[in-house]
Amino acid sequence: MRFRLAAALALLAATGAQAAPSVIAAENVYGAVASSVAGPGVPVTSILTNPNQDPHAFELSPMVAREIADAGIVAYNGAGYDPWMTRLLAASPRPARQAIEAAALIGAKPGGNPHLWYDPRTVPAMASALAAALAAADPAGAAGYRARAAAFRASLAPLDARIAAMRRQFAGTPVTATEPVFGAMAAALGLAMRNERFQIAIMNDTEPRASDVAAMESDLKSRRVRLLFYNAQVTDNIVRHLLSLAHEAGVPVVGVTETMPPGTGYVAWIMGELDAVEAALRESRS
Repeated sequence: MRFRLAAALALLAATGAQAAPSVIAAENVYGAVASSVAGPGVPVTSILTNPNQDPHAFELSPMVAREIADAGIVAYNGAGYDPWMTRLLAASPRPARQAIEAAALIGAKPGGNPHLWYDPRTVPAMASALAAALAAADPAGAAGYRARAAAFRASLAPLDARIAAMRRQFAGTPVTATEPVFGAMAAALGLAMRNERFQIAIMNDTEPRASDVAAMESDLKSRRVRLLFYNAQVTDNIVRHLLSLAHEAGVPVVGVTETMPPGTGYVAWIMGELDAVEAALRESRS
């Protein structure tokens, strides 16, 4: 990633903390959770919102730095996914500003799969943490924040039930991916993910080992895997090559995104992707 850090840090140093509750989220999935918990009257801003943009190519602007500095509460992913947020927060520590890191909530560490919103533990944990942060900033509204967080967590029940049902039906099915975007959800579904070292290399924009490329190609050509996931926001020559191999071999392909489509709630977003996964797995059995 490329960052205009000099201008951003200068803005952070010049801006004071805001007393009234306000939330800025690095990723729009956490912004959606914040909106559900905060309710009307609490400003919530998301930074990464475009599902057609590669999040790894994001350029930090002074305007975004000012928004972060003005926020009373900041929610971000962590685990090395959004290091620009970590740098900006560290550059201007303020006791009054509350920072919520999704990775810390579920014990995720840098170096692993950072796409934490696909882990079923993350979003409910974020809702609870946001309710606590908002209540601390606005004690008079605490009951409302906690009630909305409870309602949001309850709204996840159909999603949890869908995951459990698909796990009973498809657990152990071998699948693969060009990147580990959907990895945590694939694990929750009990799918047997192959070629993980290849996926990490692509995610980190490094050259995968020749043996890993060969193993991936062999899995597709021989239909050793029943489904290929790919990151719909990031495609390059090697990804296009693998998609072509999958189509030629009759391996179903499902595109997933790192950014929640605008106008779509979290449950609807993930349910839509699970619809695509289930349809592809059924197709692969035919």
